[in-house]
Amino acid sequence: MEKINILVFGAGAIGTYVGGSLALAGHRVTFVEKPEVASELARRGLRLELISEKSKKQNSKGSSFIIPPSALGFASSLDEALQHGPFDIAIFALKSFDTQAFLQFLPVPASSLPPIFCLSNGVDNEPAIAAALGPDSVIAGTVTASVVRRAAGDILLEKSRGVGVADGHPLSLWLATALSEAGLYIRLYPRAADMKWSKMLTNLLVNTSVAILDMPPRQVLSHPGLFRLEIAMLREALTVMKVGGIRVVDTPRTPVRLLVLAAHLPAFIARPLMVKFVGGGRGGKMPSFHIDLHAGRGKSEVEWLNGAVVRYGEKYGVPTPVNRVLTETLLALTRSEIPLTEFSGQPEKLLSLVRTTTPILGA
Repeated sequence: MEKINILVFGAGAIGTYVGGSLALAGHRVTFVEKPEVASELARRGLRLELISEKSKKQNSKGSSFIIPPSALGFASSLDEALQHGPFDIAIFALKSFDTQAFLQFLPVPASSLPPIFCLSNGVDNEPAIAAALGPDSVIAGTVTASVVRRAAGDILLEKSRGVGVADGHPLSLWLATALSEAGLYIRLYPRAADMKWSKMLTNLLVNTSVAILDMPPRQVLSHPGLFRLEIAMLREALTVMKVGGIRVVDTPRTPVRLLVLAAHLPAFIARPLMVKFVGGGRGGKMPSFHIDLHAGRGKSEVEWLNGAVVRYGEKYGVPTPVNRVLTETLLALTRSEIPLTEFSGQPEKLLSLVRTTTPILGA
């Protein structure tokens, strides 16, 4: 297809992976980043260690690619980036807690921005962008690949999996074609909410509890009480989805419906399936909530994941006590309202806290 001009917000793991893959395919890509990051990348470019569809079929390890600064654009502000335009599409690869700040302090009129392909986790980002910039301003997307950020603009693709694109926007099929030709596995979804909520289920699993307890996912799932906690948390989310008319679908190369089935099976069958699911989806890295909390970033996406389950539960009249406790506890740790050691390695303390609000976990 004809080469296109792409604006990428954020050179983190996902922005570098998707934007870098499009750059390798010959498209013109400009990244917007913080001044110090943009300056560094403008000196050394990007490094991607990828597993392409071709290498996967050939059972090879993939390849490392260096994209020189001369083949890319880097800007420290949106005003500066727009000088590289006009752009055909923008890729939004920021954390969910950055979305409102981005929209609130947007320095340019909406008419100067291209449609935004939103890859942020959670289910509230696309509605917020559409409300601020217009209904045709956003295309919902999701990435199921496991990508490790080694440094700004330097990533390792551990699990290739794929990218989901919501159908229905005038540019959806065109965008899917560009991403596919860039070597990414693409799947189109007729209902954006199904795709985003189903991906969120995978983000919820063994994420919040791991951060709160500072325990690895496999150890959390091996603990009988914590396993019941994870199941209760997932079942709350599934009930909210059901009442809201949202369907569970498999995300790209991720068997989400099998995860849902496991949530209703006996523990001795479900636990090995979930261990395999978590290990296959995240590779060797700790989940994002743990990384953000223990890096001292002072922010957490838990408000947009477990917190979203709580908010939509209130909207639909569905009780979500487990998700509420997990959200409030992780936020308290994130804001240093309680020390990181409060629950570290203490499963029974967390379980006792949850039991004060719901008897669902038993004694």
